[in-house]
Amino acid sequence: MGAERFQGDWTVSEERWPTEIRLSADRRVLKLAFDDGGRFDLPAEYLRISSPSAEVQGHSPAERKVIGGKRNVEILSVQPVGNYAVKLAFDDMHDTGIYGWGYLHELGAQYGDRWQTYLKELAERGLDRDRRGQADLKAKAAGGGCGGGSCGCH
Repeated sequence: MGAERFQGDWTVSEERWPTEIRLSADRRVLKLAFDDGGRFDLPAEYLRISSPSAEVQGHSPAERKVIGGKRNVEILSVQPVGNYAVKLAFDDMHDTGIYGWGYLHELGAQYGDRWQTYLKELAERGLDRDRRGQADLKAKAAGGGCGGGSCGCH
């Protein structure tokens, strides 16, 4: 999350505010600038595998999914959600993630570490950036898991 400051007995989170949000012409990079001077070019693949949706994050940290096969994903649209976030729609039909300003800033600031963790997790699970794993395909075909309606959260 954003930086925190203390005010009396309360901790107040300092929200990061975007000054620019632009989708590249090839729809593979979301370009962001923030009021603190942070500037980030976030690949569509990275945003897709980091979606804050229950489909990706699960309902607890132990349920977080590692998703392969998203190297060539594109962002179809960037829609504002109030004044606090954007909803990204991807060409693989995933469109349930709401990306708050603080989360987007965090994704940009921690890109290097998060990306290396993702690549390591793919390798540990026998997945890669070009193909989805067989377990993922079987669950999707069976209509199971979050996003398929069987988890009860949708």
